[in-house]
Amino acid sequence: MSTFSHLLHQQYLHTPDRNALTLLRAGQPDLPLTVRELLQGSAGVAQTLAHHGIQPGEVVILILQHSLEHAFAYFGTILHGAIPSIMPFLTEKLLPERYRADLAALVGVTQPSAIITYPEFEGEVRAALGEGSSVRVVLLSTEMDPPCEPDFASLPGLQRSPEDIVLLQHSSGTTGLQKGVALSHRAVLNQLESYSRRLQLNEADVLVSWLPLYHDMGLIAGFLMPLLLGIPLVLMSPFDWVRNPARLMQAVSKYRGTLSWLPNFAYNFCAQKTRDRDLEGVDLSSWRAISNCSEPMRYESHQAFLARFAPYGLRPEALCTCYAMAENVFAVTQGGITEPVTVDVIDREAMQVERVARPAFTDEAVIHMLSAGRPIENVEVRVVDEHGHDVPERKIGEVCLRSNSMLTEYYHRPDATAKAFRSGWYLTGDYGYLAAGELYVTGRKKDLIIVGGKNIHPQDLEELAMTVPGVHAGRVVVFGIFNDEQGTEEVYLVAEVDPEDPAAREQIADQIRQTITRGSAVALRHVHLVNKHWLVKTSSGKTARGANREKYIKEVLGQ
Repeated sequence: MSTFSHLLHQQYLHTPDRNALTLLRAGQPDLPLTVRELLQGSAGVAQTLAHHGIQPGEVVILILQHSLEHAFAYFGTILHGAIPSIMPFLTEKLLPERYRADLAALVGVTQPSAIITYPEFEGEVRAALGEGSSVRVVLLSTEMDPPCEPDFASLPGLQRSPEDIVLLQHSSGTTGLQKGVALSHRAVLNQLESYSRRLQLNEADVLVSWLPLYHDMGLIAGFLMPLLLGIPLVLMSPFDWVRNPARLMQAVSKYRGTLSWLPNFAYNFCAQKTRDRDLEGVDLSSWRAISNCSEPMRYESHQAFLARFAPYGLRPEALCTCYAMAENVFAVTQGGITEPVTVDVIDREAMQVERVARPAFTDEAVIHMLSAGRPIENVEVRVVDEHGHDVPERKIGEVCLRSNSMLTEYYHRPDATAKAFRSGWYLTGDYGYLAAGELYVTGRKKDLIIVGGKNIHPQDLEELAMTVPGVHAGRVVVFGIFNDEQGTEEVYLVAEVDPEDPAAREQIADQIRQTITRGSAVALRHVHLVNKHWLVKTSSGKTARGANREKYIKEVLGQ
């Protein structure tokens, strides 16, 4: 069994001049990087870590954007035998104080020894580090040792065991950063071996990605898998993509891309925001698999994407699906690749009331469910009831899984680790059903909202709203409602307030929007203010999010 460093060493020995990575940079020429150049730059970072006394097995946090420095820092940390952990980069939507609080929480739990970031960001990083912090050094991207010939005989990364932790993945949501998924070399490589077979990866493949690297889909599928397995990677910044989604299509056409992964909202976003003039000369016929992953998958989103890009060579069979989670490294199932994704047309009422995915016999009140595919080779999947017993086929229950690519632990969180498993099976917290050996994911057990691939914790937004004058403490509820046009959920907030004057209420609503937009990763649009006692509470006095969501849909939206 190998480790990351052993795989990199073999590439350096046998294919040093192969193109490993091409970085797309807005307003600048594309930057190709060979295996030799990647590992020489990484060796410089490993040397820097050694000079500053960072030890193998210690955690190094990376706060960098998609860049040459990011690639060097990630693999340099691994070559040194340390554990990289990527934190989302600060955006203009976040209050610095909120960002510092998240970073401080992450540092408090993971106890990193070093942080690597840009010079202009050093102040924010240091502001988050309290007295007694485990961080011994903040390393700046401009102060790394220059690229050098890697001495694989002495690099500590070559001495690491397959069972050692190689990386930490953290939540990409508003918070939740304290819960780090610790993965071993063996777990990741088991996943890549199994998943690459399901994908039928081959030497003709080229992977094109804009996905953020702090999320498992971007890190594993869109970064580590191609670079560790020797598949050319074309990588662009998510900031560049969101400004001009046509850049993805242009890159696929230019580099004859064959594989990409997208969250569901991106299918709608690309279909709606890509301009005809940006698609002149674009040819998407090389794309053999675009996998919908990371948030609930929608049949309508696939159809909109196909309708928009079929004139440019996109083939229907290229639309694939995937169910994945960081705790299993990445993929649990994969749909498509060798045959079209199964569409299960089920009765809406049976699903919502009886929790059974009954095939529909009419065209009215139906749901088109996209199959997430079959479990990949090393993964077992079950669907169970609240007592942990297997449910019949097509009965909706909680999805559980077991594999040889599971997390070692939630880093420094034995309580959370123990809670996540039952008799050796990982409890995903997702609802779904099995039919003919394929998995269909129907929703989330908890109240988590997924907006554009980001995990939104309702209680965090509720707490922010309660800081606004005029909002009743404990009388705020946040929930998600799916927007068919956008292909993702939207966040809705309902709050009880005293003023009944419309102007006063509008002022409070505006302040809530500003507070949440500035204090979280959510650009809040939907705020509804109500009188006292509107909100539904449970018998124990807790806010009943599901009941309030249904009440809002019925009374406010009239649906």
